[in-house]
Formats: sequence, structure tokens, C-alpha cells
Amino acid sequence: MSPLSKDDLPRYARHLSLPGIGPEGQEKLLRARVLVVGAGGLGCPVLLYLAAAGVGRIGIVDSDRVEAGNLQRQIAFTTEDIGQFKALALQKRLQALNPGIQISAWPERLSSANAEEIFSDFDIVVDGTDNFPTRYLINDACLLFKKTCVHASVFRYEGQLSVFNRLREDGSRGPNYRDLFPAPPPEEQAPDCGEAGVLGALTGILGALQANEVIKLITGHGKTLDGSLLLLDSASMQFRTIQLPAGKDHHISQLIDYEAFCKTPKSPNMSHIPQISPKELKALLDQGADLQLIDVREPYERQIANIGGELIPMGQVMHSVDRIERSKQVVVYCRSGRRSGDIIRILQEHFGFTNLINLKGGILAWSEEVDSGVAKY
Repeated sequence: MSPLSKDDLPRYARHLSLPGIGPEGQEKLLRARVLVVGAGGLGCPVLLYLAAAGVGRIGIVDSDRVEAGNLQRQIAFTTEDIGQFKALALQKRLQALNPGIQISAWPERLSSANAEEIFSDFDIVVDGTDNFPTRYLINDACLLFKKTCVHASVFRYEGQLSVFNRLREDGSRGPNYRDLFPAPPPEEQAPDCGEAGVLGALTGILGALQANEVIKLITGHGKTLDGSLLLLDSASMQFRTIQLPAGKDHHISQLIDYEAFCKTPKSPNMSHIPQISPKELKALLDQGADLQLIDVREPYERQIANIGGELIPMGQVMHSVDRIERSKQVVVYCRSGRRSGDIIRILQEHFGFTNLINLKGGILAWSEEVDSGVAKY
């Protein structure tokens, strides 16, 4: 598709005159190969902008059909598309938008069985999905097949965005989804959009930002979110960027059953675990009580919200038992009180601790009951 054809010149004129893109950058776009998994609220704006930008080879993977409830945010579809496969409806829409590019559609669910075949013809994968099994599958497939992933997710009025597994100049790879979320949350803590709701315009904002990251990756112009996580609260229109931990070797040698991987058992009854309310803890801290406060969240979470204490991430607690006091009260906290409760139960059962107290409701309750300046996330 290179060099630019006579018909390309008027279509991409605004790119051709843009510093950092120009004819060379537009030719890179026309040679690029991008796969978008998920043709919903995020996928629709991503695909519209990538097709309009002239990305030469685009793939769409989505097994769902268009429903009336999709139209509130999935702006590439119309009422007439209801009942059609999203991937096929979008293929037709994008081809009409830009006849000069190649668009392939897979109206099927991405799985461990078909991921290698689908991923093989693309360099960048855009994660526009809304469920944890597919997110972990996309991430692990990108690690295994050495692809860069542009990830975004939305929840109600909030969204996040990052670039995962980018190949850097020194030959290393940037952080990936497992560095951010080493393990999936319990099912009861992961409501989908149907349960929780989502602001339609927010998916458009995040989808457009994903397209922006893809274009930067392809053209080489600008700084991507490799190594950073962008957080957006659309209700207050606040943007924050935090640094991610360095990428680790997660030893992905094969793709697994991700439905089973994410189907975590519900946490056991914790009525026997001592708890303290945020107000009670605040009173003890104000009195200078001799206690140890332990935060079992991940480092990136502590950057978002912090009420003090010693950081021992959940995955490191079993290897850091000697750092936990036995001669005084120890209050353990996390985001919601669930992880900290699980850790206390394990420490009680396997290490004989009798002095551990769970902060009821965690950071979320602290923000509600003690200090609204502590961010919710």
C-alpha cells in the first residue's frame, strides 16, 4: 500500500501536513496491522478512528450480536443493525468508511484454541473487552506471541488505559496486565456493565485514547503509555497517571482455560475474623496507640490512595511473615476489606497469629467514614 496513491492524498491531507506524521507516518499507518478484540463501547470508536486514519490491515473479533441496549454507547451501530453480528456489521461499516484498507472479521469468541491463528497476522492488539477471562487471555497471548497490547477498561464513570508488553529499544518488554493485576478478583467483585452501568460517552473517550496510543505506536511520534497507567474519573473530569512496576517474567508457555482461571471460589465466611471500623482505627491512631498497620494492596494502588502503614502486597505476605508483629495489635487493610480478610484467615490458620484485625470496608470505607480526600478507585 506504499507509496501513497493519488486517491490517498486528499483523504489523508490532514495527516500529511501534521508534524510527526507526514507522508512517512501515513505510509507506516497504511502498512500497519492492528487487531481489535471486542466490538463494543471501546471497540467502536477505536475501529472508526483507525479505519479513518488509514491503518491498512484491521481485524475485528467479537462473537456478540447487536442488541438495543448496545446503542447507548456503541456508536458504530444503528437500530437497523440489531440482530446482526457486531464484527460483520462493523466490517461493512468500516469498509464503507475507507474502501482502501483491508478489514477481516471473526464473528466468534477469542479462545485459547484460536488465538494463535488470529493473532499471527497482526502486530498490535487492542483490548476492548469487558470480562476478565478474555483480558487475561489477550495478555498472555500477547506475551506468548510477542505482540504489543493497548488496553482500556471502564466502570461506571471511571476508566483506565495503558500500553502493555511494548518492545523497547533495549530489547526488553514493558509491563503487562499481570503486572497490574497478578490475579483476577473474586467473581462477586467483578460486575459487568449490565450490573454496574457505564457512561456511554466515557467509552468513547477511552476508545479514542486507545486509537491515539495505537497511532503513536505505529508512527513512532509522541510518548506512549508504556510503563504508565492513565486513570480517568469522568464525573470530576480528573486525569491521573501513575507508574507501573517493571515488567516481570510470568513464564507464559501456553494458553490455559481462562474461564476456569478466573472462576475463583467465593471467600469463606469471615465472621470469626476480628474487625475494626475506620472510625475506631482513626481514634486509636489519634491516641498514638501502639499498633502495626499493614497495607496488603499492590504498589500502584498505594499511589492512588494511602492511609499509611507498612506495604506488604498480598502476594508477598507469605514470604514476609517475620515482618508482622506478634506482640501488639496488627490492623490489616486493602481496598475493600476482602483481600485483607483472606490474608488474616491464612495467617491465623497456617502461622498461628491471634492478634490480627481486619479494617472493615478497607480504603473505600475509610474514604466514606473518615476522610473523603482519600481517593476511591
